[in-house]
Amino acid sequence: MRVAFLVAPEGVEQVELTEPWQAVVDAGGEPELISTRSGRVQAFKHLDKADSFTVDRTVAGSSAEDYDGLVLPGGVANPDALRMDEKAVAFVGRFFEIAKPVAAICHAPWTLVEADVVRGRTLTSWPSLQTDIRNAGGTWVDEEVEVCRAAPATLITSRKPADLKAFCSTFIPEFGN
Repeated sequence: MRVAFLVAPEGVEQVELTEPWQAVVDAGGEPELISTRSGRVQAFKHLDKADSFTVDRTVAGSSAEDYDGLVLPGGVANPDALRMDEKAVAFVGRFFEIAKPVAAICHAPWTLVEADVVRGRTLTSWPSLQTDIRNAGGTWVDEEVEVCRAAPATLITSRKPADLKAFCSTFIPEFGN
């Protein structure tokens, strides 16, 4: 199982990157860190700088066809930056076009809204995104984890870091299918 983790150069919530990453590794998978720029990405713990991580590939040099699934970690600044990058948005959209599963947590659904892939889907997120999701044609629910199997691609979403255990234990089997 090869899994893309898409993050902006700065602003990803560290635990929302590292725990799903470790879950992929523990499942025998190969995670790859993809960003809009090469080098390193700066993670955060809420509003404080945390660790930095080496980028494996840029989004411009990546293809959704090369992966079994996509994980979109949150953090407030991370998805806000990604949704402003046309190549990142197209990369996300491509997973839906070719029916590969996507998992998004916390604020990450902002990128899904920008990719215009929430219409007709049920998902959860950090509560402040519920109006954005509804305005984009989605149905927002306040659940620990939500799995939406609307065609063409499965979407797994969670609200916050406290939901990570449920998020990881749900997306790993979906990505393995």
